[in-house]
Amino acid sequence: MIGRRRFIAAATATAGLAALPGCRRLEHLGIPVTVLRPGMEAGHALRERAPLPAARREIHTGVAILGSGIAGLSAAWRLAKEGHDDHLLVSGPEPFGNASGGRFDSPSGPLAFPRGAHYLPLPSLESTPVRELLHELGVIEADPFGPRPRFSEAALVHAPDERLYLDGAWHDGLLPTAHVGAAEAAQHRRFLDRMNALAHTRGADGRRVFCVPLVLSSADPAFRRLDGITFSAWLAAEGYSAPSLRTYLDYVCRDEYGATPDKVSAWAGLHYFASRGGQAANAADGSLLTWPDGLAFLARGLAARVPATRQLAGHALAVGEDRHGVSILCTSADGPVHIRARRAICAMPLHVAARVVGNIRDYGFDPAAHLPPQAPWLVANFLLEGFPPEPADAPLAWDNVIAGSRGLGWVVSTHQLIRAARPAHTVFTAYRALADQTPQDARAWLAAASAEALFDVAAEELRGHYGHFEIWRRTLAVEISLRGHGMAVPACGSLANPGLAALREADGRLLFAHSDLSGYSVFEEAAWWGDRAGREALG
Repeated sequence: MIGRRRFIAAATATAGLAALPGCRRLEHLGIPVTVLRPGMEAGHALRERAPLPAARREIHTGVAILGSGIAGLSAAWRLAKEGHDDHLLVSGPEPFGNASGGRFDSPSGPLAFPRGAHYLPLPSLESTPVRELLHELGVIEADPFGPRPRFSEAALVHAPDERLYLDGAWHDGLLPTAHVGAAEAAQHRRFLDRMNALAHTRGADGRRVFCVPLVLSSADPAFRRLDGITFSAWLAAEGYSAPSLRTYLDYVCRDEYGATPDKVSAWAGLHYFASRGGQAANAADGSLLTWPDGLAFLARGLAARVPATRQLAGHALAVGEDRHGVSILCTSADGPVHIRARRAICAMPLHVAARVVGNIRDYGFDPAAHLPPQAPWLVANFLLEGFPPEPADAPLAWDNVIAGSRGLGWVVSTHQLIRAARPAHTVFTAYRALADQTPQDARAWLAAASAEALFDVAAEELRGHYGHFEIWRRTLAVEISLRGHGMAVPACGSLANPGLAALREADGRLLFAHSDLSGYSVFEEAAWWGDRAGREALG
């Protein structure tokens, strides 16, 4: 193995992974750390109403797409796919947004890793844009719109896929039914049976009660009333009190929504279990798709289908309508630019759109009343030399979770690389939803925290499980991404939010497309709204 110190010196010189100033403890450990705060500087400038610069040039286009997260990319993909070449995709401060990824140049070669979302469930029958894209990218190999498509084996998460550390040992899966008492196990089975029944339940309007995309779910009031109580309250009312089950559901809510069950609506808590229902010809129900850099694989696939001449690196500062169409002031590599578009698709997160779209209240959206809560996140990638030791009977899985931890465990970027021997280097990606404090306090902490403090939080689970020395001696570099507004939280009242409904129905010169329109943040929702806006713009 190459020596740690020799690699660190090379990384510092060639990969820009120098330790941040003022981090004496990290310098003492010899671990280069990079801290990324995507969009923070641009967002704070908007919040503080920094003076707008004068444009240096003007661009005319048919359709301007503002933001290159999954929604913006899906809109641009639809336009390009339909032969509409008079459009312009403005990247935003972070290309690909929550689907972005990165790369370490390790001594044994490049290693990709996610900076945000890292997996995709098998898509539901209703998620037609996702299925269409997966077929284009070769992820679905046959029968893309049938009930059981065939998926690429390279994308299906292979075993061991998930494990849970509980009571001093690792167990398969994340709900330890076989390792608790009879009463708790009975509650597990009762809960899972209830979720299976809900997955096949239809409302009085004939629609599935829980569906992805969310907008296709039943509007039956008998079920929509679940939007008015918290998931915790529903669990208590239904008698689900088993500690192991409640610990698992707490993990699920923090992982999916960035908040605890007492902050999430009962409808959203049940939706996670009963909504997707995707199946495959060559995989078990409930299987997942993943890639070394997570959903950046799909984002790159979308971006590659948009001509480079139709993309602009920059972000919107101000958006308004005039008699010619939509007027947009943007940053760019060549300085501020004024974009005049016949129509525009606002694919930015709503907390950004609220500050950029000057007349957003005219669309029926009042930010003070209608903006969904936004959960802060921290995503940390650890480049490791070799692998920490594991029990012979509990090998490292793709997803590794510590029961009852404040973190969300870690995924292994090299898990899908099938080879005779383990690679010499790997990347562990540790996730943390800062749900143990208010979003406002968490964002303030992220903005002010030193690299040392961030590293301590990011490494908490790895050091606690493997030991401080074991992680220190293997870690060659760390990259930490801070997401102050990482995802929308589907709190009580989310389904009935009139502001979100108004933006979903906007059909004028300015269209809206973002997963925030669904009140929670997943790939399928973003792809749905982006594709829909692209089709609307074509119309």
